[in-house]
Amino acid sequence: MSIKPLVILPDPLLRQISKPVERFDADIRKFSADMLDTMYDAPGIGLAAIQVGEPLRMLVIDLAKEDEPRAPQVFINPHILSSSAERNVYEEGCLSIPDYYAEVERPAQVRVSYTDIEGKQHEVQADGLLATCLQHEIDHLNGVLFIDHISRLKREMVVKKFKKLAKDRPQSRLAV
Repeated sequence: MSIKPLVILPDPLLRQISKPVERFDADIRKFSADMLDTMYDAPGIGLAAIQVGEPLRMLVIDLAKEDEPRAPQVFINPHILSSSAERNVYEEGCLSIPDYYAEVERPAQVRVSYTDIEGKQHEVQADGLLATCLQHEIDHLNGVLFIDHISRLKREMVVKKFKKLAKDRPQSRLAV
């Protein structure tokens, strides 16, 4: 398995809409393992394929606490079927927007359909942190970032900061 470089704001790839995964084969299994290795290394609790430069509708999540065994989950072609009217607020961060956190309000519960790594269809009724994490990562698949859910002023300040940092940072990824 290998750790992939993360795509960082303001890279326009983060605004791209990801395409469905069509083949469930050894390549997609290896890629999911690479995504998990990358997420654990970062460290994070969720990662969308677009965050490692692959515009595929695929994400990984592991909400296990540090003192618990890992509990990796792979969601391929996830789709939110329904969401609750009740809302929750969580402080969110993003591996593609390092060291920036903000409170984001989202539906407290979601029902999500997805395909697993073997190509089997599933549905999950999620609440709490899992609901928030699924919504955050599915947003990535649609070209939406968590900063799109905060005030325009705060979002513009974050984007400006990361554009400046990008000018000062050597480019590690070829333009796509």
